[in-house]
Amino acid sequence: MTLPYFDATEVRASLPFNRAIAAIETALRTDTDPEIDGPRLFAPAPDGEFLLMPAVGDGYSGLKVATIAPLNPAKGEEKIQGVYLLFNSSNLSPIAAMDGAELTAIRTPAATLTAVKNIAEAPGETEFTKTPKVLVFGAGIQAVNHIRAAKAVFPDGTFSVVGRRVERIAALIEQLAAEGIAVTRGSHDDIGQADVILCVTSSPTPLFDGSLPADHAIIASVGQHGLDAREVDETLVKRSQVIVEGRASSWRESGDLIPARSVEEWKEINPPNLKDLVDGKFKRVAGKPSLYTGVGMAWEDLVSAVVVYEDHRSRNA
Repeated sequence: MTLPYFDATEVRASLPFNRAIAAIETALRTDTDPEIDGPRLFAPAPDGEFLLMPAVGDGYSGLKVATIAPLNPAKGEEKIQGVYLLFNSSNLSPIAAMDGAELTAIRTPAATLTAVKNIAEAPGETEFTKTPKVLVFGAGIQAVNHIRAAKAVFPDGTFSVVGRRVERIAALIEQLAAEGIAVTRGSHDDIGQADVILCVTSSPTPLFDGSLPADHAIIASVGQHGLDAREVDETLVKRSQVIVEGRASSWRESGDLIPARSVEEWKEINPPNLKDLVDGKFKRVAGKPSLYTGVGMAWEDLVSAVVVYEDHRSRNA
């Protein structure tokens, strides 16, 4: 068997952020329901773990096989690596493979900015500026790509970054400057003036005091999964309108939300998920920040992988 393999460059070429965001929005407006996405599977690996994420669809199904190696960054190697396998749903034949790490690096910010974009456009009592101040916590590949995605959604926005390592912030600023995206070094003093706050870190503890963001701010916390890790505190959770990537996945894996409230409390609140948001079922309320939390879901990988594969088919038709 010979499968076409799409490397990181080919995956990236097929998924500029405007297109990746549009694909996620289209999927959510049609046949994709985050609540039927299956749970991901974890298994131990040497100095890390394996992560398996299957997703099914009418035309295509897929499986991401990823490794998470926490010790790698200290050795100058990637923390997350992987391969994505795409199947024909009609007969479950494998039809393509592609770089799973690059797919993850794109679909995560695409899902985040789908949420932020639709919160900003939601009806309600809160006006959202067309020139937002975007503050990013984190300076790794997800921070770089979240800024790229935010630039696609908010071309007139301004961008600043908060991180622990000065050299990584400097490298991020230099890298994005070469792409025409101006980024400055930020600080906690910028939290109260930020219109959008993107949290994309590996921190297991809250990044800032949840009373600091402005009432009109949109905050997205997507850097962590697991009930023992949280980027935002209980104060922010309880003062915000909360939107989740998926309800079932949040109850399983969102330390941002649990134990700020119990699963039973969240089920009673029934916060809108990403599909509800895209379908226009969310209304902003004055005096409350909007908090989006995501843990990463397999349907996002599948939607993105199909774009890459169908690009290949169209080029070779």
